[in-house]
This record gives sequence, C-alpha cells and structure tokens, in this order.
Amino acid sequence: MKKTAIVLSFLFALIIPSFIFSQGIPDNAKVTGNVQIDAQYYTEDTKLGITDSTLNYRKFGMNGFANLLYTAGNFTAGMRMEAFLNPMLGFDQRFEGVGIPYWFAGYKTGTFQLTAGHFYEQFGSGLILRSWENWMLGYDNSIYGLNAGFSPVSGITLKGLVGVQRYFWQPYEEGNRGIVKGFDGEFDLNQIFPALTDASTRISLGGSFVSKYEKVPTLSYVIDSAYLIDSINWNQQSTYEMNLPYNVGSWAARANLSNGGFNFYAEYAEKANDPNATNNYIFRKGSALYSSLSYSTKGLGIFLSTKWIDNMSYKSKLTESGNPPMLDINYLPAISKEHTYSLASLYPYATQPNGEFGFQGQIDYKLPKETLIGGKYGTLLTVNYSLAKSIEKDTLPDSPITGSLAGTQGYETRFLSVGDLTYYRDLSVLAERKINSKWKLLLGYYNQRYNKNVIEDNIYNDDHIVKTNIAVLDLTYKITRKNSLRMELQGLWSKEDKGDWGALLVEYNVSPKWFFSLQDEYNYGNPAQEMQIHYFNMAFGYTQNTTRFSVRYGRQREGLVCIGGVCRYVPASTGLTLTITSSF
Repeated sequence: MKKTAIVLSFLFALIIPSFIFSQGIPDNAKVTGNVQIDAQYYTEDTKLGITDSTLNYRKFGMNGFANLLYTAGNFTAGMRMEAFLNPMLGFDQRFEGVGIPYWFAGYKTGTFQLTAGHFYEQFGSGLILRSWENWMLGYDNSIYGLNAGFSPVSGITLKGLVGVQRYFWQPYEEGNRGIVKGFDGEFDLNQIFPALTDASTRISLGGSFVSKYEKVPTLSYVIDSAYLIDSINWNQQSTYEMNLPYNVGSWAARANLSNGGFNFYAEYAEKANDPNATNNYIFRKGSALYSSLSYSTKGLGIFLSTKWIDNMSYKSKLTESGNPPMLDINYLPAISKEHTYSLASLYPYATQPNGEFGFQGQIDYKLPKETLIGGKYGTLLTVNYSLAKSIEKDTLPDSPITGSLAGTQGYETRFLSVGDLTYYRDLSVLAERKINSKWKLLLGYYNQRYNKNVIEDNIYNDDHIVKTNIAVLDLTYKITRKNSLRMELQGLWSKEDKGDWGALLVEYNVSPKWFFSLQDEYNYGNPAQEMQIHYFNMAFGYTQNTTRFSVRYGRQREGLVCIGGVCRYVPASTGLTLTITSSF
C-alpha cells in the first residue's frame, strides 16, 4: 500500500474518534464491532507430498480482520482493519500485508443519504452490479467513492454511485483498473398509486444503468497468415492491434409481483461489447435473464428459478482473471444448491459467465404430525433438482490471430437457446424427522453429474464427467437438556476421478459452551493406491458470551470451496488451525 493510502486511513482512524469525543458522546451513540482471526500452522506430510519447499518455507499463515462501527442518530462511520501474515494456503498471496482497506462515513437527512469512502451495493439481483465480501472465499470487490440514495416521493427510491473497486492493496491509478458508475431506480406501484395501496397484489418495477471507464492497454498480435476480414487485407506476418473500448455500458430491467404466498421475480440485462480475458477478447454483446417463482403455505414450500447467460463477464479490468475472480462488477446468481455435508459438496458448481442455462427447483413438504408416515412430530421432506447446461453457439471464422476468435464477434446464438453439453446436474432428496424427545434423524441421497473439464479447466467438452451417488445418515441423540451427541455417516460412490469416499463424524456438544469432534474422510476407492488417504481431523471449541474459540488439527483435502457460484481453490494441507471470533 502506498504512503498516501496509509496516511488517509490513519487520519480517518484518528479524526473521527477525536471529533466524536470532542463534541461529547451523544445519548444515542453506539459503537459495535466484530473480530475474526484464522491462523494455521502447517506441517510436512509425505503422504500428501507436502514438504517445506512445496509450502515455500511458510510454516504459518494468518488471516484476520476487525470491524468497528459508530452510529449516532443520522451519522454512521466505520472501518475494517485486515492482516494477512502470511495469507493462508488457498488465498491469493497479493493479500499479504496489514492495513485499513475499508472505511466509510455516511449521513442521512430526510429521504436523502450519502456514503463517502468504501461501500457495498447491489442493483436488483446483481446482473450488472453487485459489490460484496466473503471472508471464506477471500473475495472483496468493495467500491471506493461516493454512494447516494434519494426517495423523492413515497414508493420511489433512486440510487447513484461512482468509484473504483478494491484490488488487494493497490491504490487506484489510471490504467490499473477502471472507474465504475451506476444509477438505479426502484418503483413500488402500490405506494405510488393510492388506488393500489390496499391491493392484495404487490407490484414493483426497477431499472439500472452501469458503466465502466478504463484506460485500456493496446493488445497487439502477430498474424501468421493472410486473411480477409471486414474488407481488410491482412498480409502475412502483419501486426494486429485491437481497438478496445474505453467505455462499456450495461442496463437491466426487473419486476417483482407477489400475492399471498406467491412471489415472482424476473430481471433482464444487456452489456455492450466488452472484450476481456474471460471471453478471449471477442466483441460480442452480453445478455442475461434471471427469474424465480416461489409459493409457500403451511407445511409446503415450492421454489423454482432459471437463468440464461451469454457473455456476461463484466470487470473493471479487462485483463483480470483468476480464482476466485477479482474486480467483478456484476454477479451472476448461482442456482445450484449449496450442500452442508462434506461429500455432497466435494464437487461444487462454479457459474460459467461465457454461456450457461440453469434451472433449479425445490419442494419442501412437512408430512403431518400424528400420522403413520409423518410420525409423532412430523417429517420434513426436501427434494431439490439443479441443472446447468451450455447454450447453443455457432462459431464464426477465426480472427487474423491464428487459432483465436479475438477481435471478432466470436459466435452467434439464439436467445434462451439450450445446448447439448451438461455442465452440472444435482438431484437430492432429504428426510428429516424427530423420532422422540431424545432422537433426531436425517437421511439424504444425492445423485450428481459434474463436468470437471468445464468447471475446473474451461475445456468445453464432456470427456471428463464425474458421476456420483452419495448417501448421508445424520443422527442426533439428546443426552440431557444441555448435552447431545451427533453422528454423521457419509458415502460417495463414483467410478471417475478419485473414486469412492467414506466419511465419519462424531460430535459431542455441551450447550452453549463446548463442542468436541472427530472426523475422517477416507478416499478408499482412489485408482492410485498411494492416494487412498485418510483425511482425519480432531477439533474442539469453546464459546463465552459472544466470543468463540475453535482449534482443529488434521488434513485438508484439495478442492474447490464455492459460495454462490464463486469458487476458491484450496490445496491439500496438514496442520493446526485456530479460529477466534468475537463481537461487541
């Protein structure tokens, strides 16, 4: 971090408290905050091939943050200090350092509010703008600038923002990322029109516009042979320079309708041509459609969602790529279910921004109490089906750059087309029942199809489909009012990739303070016998008021950690992990 950023952060940390205490603490003032420290000590493990050299001689990793929030009437201010010393395995090493990457001050008067500094914002479902943070993913695309909101009349909410996104510790300089500007309007028709005030159907409409300005680099390529494209003769061994756009705009429109237990939401978005590293520098426009329909009543819940994405990677730095992705301006909602059990989440899904059709449907049904099927306390059944497939693409001729589509429209497709290539499919059935006052049981079955080439390597074929069947038994015994014993037994059966797995977890809880657990994931079916490894873990934790300590020792298997379709790769490791969380 440069000196100017350090000085500004220090002044903010110094001036705000000084101002507060010099004026006296208002009666309605409140200070809150939270802290988290994750620390790992790594050990060598010949079974996993981990040595000092593979660890880059870094035996210790620590990620930590502390949030502080001050509120007094219409004024709010806050900051977050972070420390990555060294970043833990699986986190981008560019996070290494200590500083205050996030601070803000905000004020609200009447129906107008303004935030200066760093902030998070979302328009609609996020198809063209969402700034958010997830500590477990090592993901943070907060915006540094100004964010304003205004409600001129009841039912109308307007937002406007301008700023630059966080990029590790780098201060903004022209050329290292772009400037993001956006405007959003939300219109609640039932509040705007008096005749609809008492209507049972609630209707709201919204629209957004977002643009980014980036002083783009000049990308030059050597042409290996003669082409005729766009009526321009490219001679052998010529130089091809792409005329990249400095400004890329996007817009979205949305609608939400609800009546009783029904709720319907739909949003459509388009993005101007935006050649970037994710789409291999093609000049095709992007578009996306996301919709959801839900119904809920006593004992029954139904949820359906679908999305269609075409070339919707939208970043404030066109050359940026990585895992997890950084500098994303938008967010493409994931509609695959996030599973809580370890083997069911062994093969998670990552959203494919270059083209994807997705569908998810879930039914939650509570079998009635005091029935033969429902039992004394009732039984909750959950059925979920998720599907992600390619969209149809008719590839256009290559550009002058041999073997590349860079500089062209890339391909043609039809809106809402569905291709033949399956990226991901997941069917799960769970049954949860309280047997009596002591015992609680959950049974689960999962059937998954995971296209490893597409999701992990961006190779669009079906040469490596991993097919899995997974079973889960989760049994809890309540010993006393405060003591309970829980056991998980899981099995994963597959003929592809790493083969069969088994997992066992035993957890003892002394509510509300202590927990102890033993866990083992055993890859007994790995085709390579030397990789038939036990991934054992021992852990315990203690909670005191709002502070929680947990310690874990054991092995971490490699793989993807995904939240909301955004993923982070975690390498295999062995060692001791300490986590401390606290809030006040």
